[in-house]
Amino acid sequence: MNNVIIRKAVTGDVAVIHSILKDYGEEGLLLPRSLSELYDHLRDFFILEGQGPEAAILGVGALAICWEDLAEIRSLAVVPDQQGRHYGARLVETCLEEARSLGLGKVFTLTYVPGFFARLGFKEVDKSVLPHKVWAECLKCPKFPGCDEVAMLVEL
Repeated sequence: MNNVIIRKAVTGDVAVIHSILKDYGEEGLLLPRSLSELYDHLRDFFILEGQGPEAAILGVGALAICWEDLAEIRSLAVVPDQQGRHYGARLVETCLEEARSLGLGKVFTLTYVPGFFARLGFKEVDKSVLPHKVWAECLKCPKFPGCDEVAMLVEL
């Protein structure tokens, strides 16, 4: 299905976002988000949605501002039967466009798929260059302090 759009999430999307992230969270591929957290950060989320008779949410991704010049791409997920169609890359590019429009200079992600982000211009960095991320969000992670994700950064 090539007929897709990317739009900002609305409250009616939260249950589906939660379900997609929960599935990947149970596999240990990303950090699951509670319903409360999704509502709190709804404005961060983009939805990739199919059009026409089979309209459905096919992917999600969020851009979270962390500091004056730094944001994170998080909760990036494409439903399994839609992978391989460059939908994840389209969501990342949308997040990067928004970061540029907000005047941000750097965007990072923590990932288990560094090759994907490397193809989009991200470079691997030491987690120590992300102090605000480590002390804000990572403290809540069940894997802290033994994080096994790869930190990657792109300068805009």
